[in-house]
Amino acid sequence: MSKACYYEILGVAKTASEGEIKKAYRKMAMKYHPDRNPDDAEAENKFKEASEAYEILSDSQKRSVYDQFGHAGLDGQSGGGFGGGGFGDAFGDIFGDIFGGGFGGRRGPQPGADLQYDLEISLEDAVAGTTVDIRIPTKDVCDACDGTGAESGSDVETCPTCHGAGQVRMQQGFFAVNRTCPSCHGSGKLIKTPCKSCRGEGYTHSHKTLSVKIPAGVDTGDRIRLQGEGEAGEPGAPRGDLYVRIRVKQHSIFERDGNNLYCELPISFAKAALGGSVDVPTLGGKASLKIPAGTQSGQRFKMSGKGVKSVRSSMVGDMIVLVHIETPVKLTARQKELLEEFEQSLQGKHYKQHSPKSHSFFDSVKAFFTGDDDDTKKDKNNKDEPWN
Repeated sequence: MSKACYYEILGVAKTASEGEIKKAYRKMAMKYHPDRNPDDAEAENKFKEASEAYEILSDSQKRSVYDQFGHAGLDGQSGGGFGGGGFGDAFGDIFGDIFGGGFGGRRGPQPGADLQYDLEISLEDAVAGTTVDIRIPTKDVCDACDGTGAESGSDVETCPTCHGAGQVRMQQGFFAVNRTCPSCHGSGKLIKTPCKSCRGEGYTHSHKTLSVKIPAGVDTGDRIRLQGEGEAGEPGAPRGDLYVRIRVKQHSIFERDGNNLYCELPISFAKAALGGSVDVPTLGGKASLKIPAGTQSGQRFKMSGKGVKSVRSSMVGDMIVLVHIETPVKLTARQKELLEEFEQSLQGKHYKQHSPKSHSFFDSVKAFFTGDDDDTKKDKNNKDEPWN
């Protein structure tokens, strides 16, 4: 079966210029690329035909042979490979249009890498804000060689393997991929006499101290960006950034959840029974909390506005106080005697009034063992037969 005319495949005249051919191919590749037409065999075939046609017509020698002898003159020279330089350039352009980036060609100066520093601070500093000095490793362009990596007066040669591109093209079936040049490791150059100061790297390594302002309200996981404080980029490219990641130390009294603080407060049995005021610690100092008479263990009290001010808004959280009633220990004989008298005074017909939870609990226990619960009582009063 004869192949279709390459000019007809791309929809151009035989007199079309190189630019017109490239434009036509770009249009077809964008339309029929397999990534834009998944599971579409027809689109895939059209893409392959267009790619093959462009491979031939973009190469002046192959195009000349094709114009004179047709497909017969190209036996063994076509078939969708990536041998032609023009095809590779256009394919790189297509990938840039489709995927948002270049596929080949020399890269520009690379920006410096971003760095991260983990900073541990106290809860007090996280809530109030502070300024901290940190010492970090730094990578700077070598002053002795201005980043070339070569000793002053020595030559820097263009890498013969990649011809200065920093990358080499590797053929893998239908696709070609660019990889870092193994000879120059991506620099595109070879240095005969390395700089003594940086040993040919083009950079020097040292340390520097930075003052970091910690805003009030930060929490574990928050990051502070210091622009331009990362690693140095290649000559002509900007430095990277430094990100200071916050970790707040565990506190001996308070536990933080978002903008709220939680605190466990032990109180005496007498204070819980009689009520009164107690001093509660807050990050801003002591605060008075009113304990109602008859407070039970596990009861929570909210102290509005005693939490943390949000780092992202003016909202201030609350302090949640969890009360624990402390049972007296190591009692004297007299104290035990008084407690026994007190316990006896609670018995009698007013027991239910003094200990409503205990009364309700033991009533439920009794009903559980006797089976005389509310559902049983309802069944006894129900005259209808149970369901079969």
